[in-house]
Amino acid sequence: MVLVFLHVAPANTLSKRYSPQINAWVFPFFEQNWRLFAPDPESVNRQILVRTAHTERDGPVQVSPWFDLTAVDSSAVDHQAFPSHTAQNMLRRAWAGYVDSHGGDDKARTERALMMQKYLSNIAADRVADRRGGSFDFIQLRVVALPIAVPGAAAGDRPPKPVENRLLPWWKVTHHAK
Repeated sequence: MVLVFLHVAPANTLSKRYSPQINAWVFPFFEQNWRLFAPDPESVNRQILVRTAHTERDGPVQVSPWFDLTAVDSSAVDHQAFPSHTAQNMLRRAWAGYVDSHGGDDKARTERALMMQKYLSNIAADRVADRRGGSFDFIQLRVVALPIAVPGAAAGDRPPKPVENRLLPWWKVTHHAK
């Protein structure tokens, strides 16, 4: 409670001196988001895909096909009368946190950026392990952003061109096998 108080209180000697420690504890759990009062609707739909790699003992690397994490989330929400907030937002918020902390170059320069990268990779690795099973040592994410059509616009026969097609580097993950 003290750390939350120091975080939201006006700047003072304690909050200035211990700002890194306060933020390290507060942000993963109590991040403030004012979009409830000033919503900024999404202008794109993001499709987050993951693939895995596993190095065999004799040397060759096996790379899996792409697996659509966003489709799994969408399916979980569509088939639930009362979908959980986690099912709806965990992956999307992890990606938003990653982008906010990394920018466009995928290089972690702060502890928060490293934490967000680990959070995103853990979500992806856990979901792949739950759905596909198998063993893997590395994961790679690809994010494709497609524009959302303007309401009332005529829908064409062609699918929209991606606004963004971002391929992240391979990340080492803790051993996953199911």
